[in-house]
Amino acid sequence: MYSFAIYLYMLAVGIAAIFSKRARKLAVGHQYAFVRLKRLVDKNEQYIWFHAASLGEFEQGRPLMERLRREHPEYKILLTFFSPSGYEVRKDWEGADIVCYLPLDTPTNVRIFFHYVQPKMLFLIKYEFWHNYLKICKRRGIPVYSVSSIFRPNQVFFRWYGRLGGYRRVLGYITHFFVQNQQSKDLLATLGHTDNVTIVGDTRFDRVLDIRRAAKPLPLVEKFAADHTVFVAGSSWPPDEALFIPWFKSSALNPQPSALNPLRLIIAPHQIGEDHLRAIEQALDGCRVLRYSQATEENVATADVLIIDCFGLLSSIYRYGQLAMVGGGFGVGIHNIPEAAVYGIPVIIGPNNQNFREARYLLDAGACFEVHDASEFNHIADHLLTDAEAYRTAAEAARSYIAENSGATDIIYSQTFPQQ
Repeated sequence: MYSFAIYLYMLAVGIAAIFSKRARKLAVGHQYAFVRLKRLVDKNEQYIWFHAASLGEFEQGRPLMERLRREHPEYKILLTFFSPSGYEVRKDWEGADIVCYLPLDTPTNVRIFFHYVQPKMLFLIKYEFWHNYLKICKRRGIPVYSVSSIFRPNQVFFRWYGRLGGYRRVLGYITHFFVQNQQSKDLLATLGHTDNVTIVGDTRFDRVLDIRRAAKPLPLVEKFAADHTVFVAGSSWPPDEALFIPWFKSSALNPQPSALNPLRLIIAPHQIGEDHLRAIEQALDGCRVLRYSQATEENVATADVLIIDCFGLLSSIYRYGQLAMVGGGFGVGIHNIPEAAVYGIPVIIGPNNQNFREARYLLDAGACFEVHDASEFNHIADHLLTDAEAYRTAAEAARSYIAENSGATDIIYSQTFPQQ
């Protein structure tokens, strides 16, 4: 039943590829994966296999991969992705020896995959559980570790239909679960998994601390931010922009006497297509708006708004802000809050955050603020930027939460690569 569903999915992707560029990349990438494996795998080397569904999961697994590279250079790293949004961004990542898509989990694909590569162990990041791949790992004695995984009662494993087709058995192929919270451990215990579960938290916190330490200076952004209070909108979508753009226009033109320095805005949209960028510029009519790709030392100093029209800078840009909004909370689900919080920046988010552990904890800690509409947004943003004590409390809560929840990578590494 499971494999039949995978074949149906393959068919659906093939049909969608006719109309969708994303689906076309997925279909072609999965087919080309075997070509890359045949050409790049060295049978005389030992490979550690990491699999991440997309870019977010990659960032969670990255601290472990980088430590493995430093301390065990005798191993090669194979990194596979399921989604184009991960593969297309990291296909040339130098931290891995081979980067490719993971071919869909059909029995035939799995046999071909293991013909080309025999990994020494497999790390699955967060959510990925592919039945046929894991069954072969179990059969061949390849240890499988689930890293930064998180489980919820509504997942298929814990529902009555999880028994259908034997899919629940996939959890039995996991050597050890390194989970994020107590709920995950308790849920796994209901299925008999008690001795191979460790609560470690989220490796993403280790990653954002690494990012902060390695954050690259951005002279143009620094010049833009100098002597100003900077609001950073990270990974924004149109519903997010509909809140902070009117607030910024009003606040920048009519600053409150108790506010900090004059206000400036940095927008890093989640999508940087030309139509979206033009829509943002039109909404900011009356402001001096500048795209990062067109910025110079002269014009950036006089701009009111800086639009980041390229990828890869956001995690370094947060360091220049005093307040942030992380987008996605009015639709797809919020993006990476810890990237901002690690700098001690209070964060505003939309209401679609229930399935994001770090968001819920940051909300409880008073470092993050949920808004549902423009009125709530205006109140929170104005309050934080005019009440110095409220701002300090929120900023310290953000900084402390990240520091207190780091260290997952050390635990995972010590248990999977014990000192010899």
